[in-house]
Amino acid sequence: MLQYSTRQAARKLGLTQAALSRYLKAGKVPAPKMVTSGFMTLHLWTEQEIERIAKLLPKIKNGRKTRNQKKQLAVSTQQSAKPKKQKPPPRAAVPHKPHRTKK
Repeated sequence: MLQYSTRQAARKLGLTQAALSRYLKAGKVPAPKMVTSGFMTLHLWTEQEIERIAKLLPKIKNGRKTRNQKKQLAVSTQQSAKPKKQKPPPRAAVPHKPHRTKK
């Protein structure tokens, strides 16, 4: 059975290593088997775990996007309550005087 590092798993999922690590830390993604070597802890991903996370990814909401969506909803509801201003019609073109040249 092949095992992948977090970087390799992230590449297979189409994410950056930082994004996958953030999801792990936030608990949005289940943690795979961990191996400690010296002072380093490595996550070892199997094909089944990568496939399971690939199915979870569309359901995971990025915090920044959801915050902005809430702000946009609040702004759009405020704007819908206000009557829209109508633009005045464009003005007629004014003819310009020709430039004088020295003789």
